[in-house]
Amino acid sequence: MQALWTLLASAMFAAMGSFVKLAAEHHASMPQIVLFRGLPSIVMLVLWAHTRKLTLTPVAWRPHLIRNATGVTSMWLGFYAIANLPLATATSLTYTAPLFIAGWILTRASAHRDPVCIASVVFGFLGVLAVLRPELSTQQLLPAGLGLLAGGLSAIAMMQLRSLGRMGEAEWRTVLIFSAIVVASSLVGLLMVPWGASDWVGWSSLLAIGASGLVGQLAMTRAFGQGSALLNAALQYTTIIFAALIGLGFWNESLDAIAVAGIVCVISAGLLSMWRTMRSAAPAR
Repeated sequence: MQALWTLLASAMFAAMGSFVKLAAEHHASMPQIVLFRGLPSIVMLVLWAHTRKLTLTPVAWRPHLIRNATGVTSMWLGFYAIANLPLATATSLTYTAPLFIAGWILTRASAHRDPVCIASVVFGFLGVLAVLRPELSTQQLLPAGLGLLAGGLSAIAMMQLRSLGRMGEAEWRTVLIFSAIVVASSLVGLLMVPWGASDWVGWSSLLAIGASGLVGQLAMTRAFGQGSALLNAALQYTTIIFAALIGLGFWNESLDAIAVAGIVCVISAGLLSMWRTMRSAAPAR
């Protein structure tokens, strides 16, 4: 079941990335995009919590601070990469987080050094490179570097989500706090960057960013809070597949034979990791 949450999050984040790119193309400023990423989540979650008389106070503040410092920074850098690179290339760089997670597990959690699971994550990352091997110009080096940095910071944020889940923190409250920090950072950005002059397509894209981001954030929080870190890491690669399909359909980013082979590698890596994790968790007969 947790695998399905990860797949849902991947699909929603791929859609969100496409709306970010579309909004930027229709003259929305970066702080404006970030604002619409967080504001709908705050409104809907606060209203929902109020109707159910739920407390907004978290179980612990420290994991939230680390999660938001890394997660919000990663989001800004990732959005910048998406706005300035082809959608497929930007997504491939920002979704290197699973490889960082695998490296962390190798060095910090010897009990989870399953060579099959680690191999599946590395195999999946090689598939990402095959699907979306970037051919960068000099002008694209900065956004590409920031996109890669976003992947590393996202890995830290994802591991904090797992810690919050173990503490019993509610998924909706984790998303609400994250969204509040996102909106606060966008307001600071609006002091330095003027409000964009978007048309109706831009405004529609901004609203879609908030909706898809909320669903994706809730699904990812549930997956990393209760599921296997390595399994989620492998399945996160499916975002690349969704992004490649969206890029093909809306931006005519075609896939050659090597890219198709990479997609097969990504899917195979996810299935291998899922099989290994479920087999290891099964009770002995």
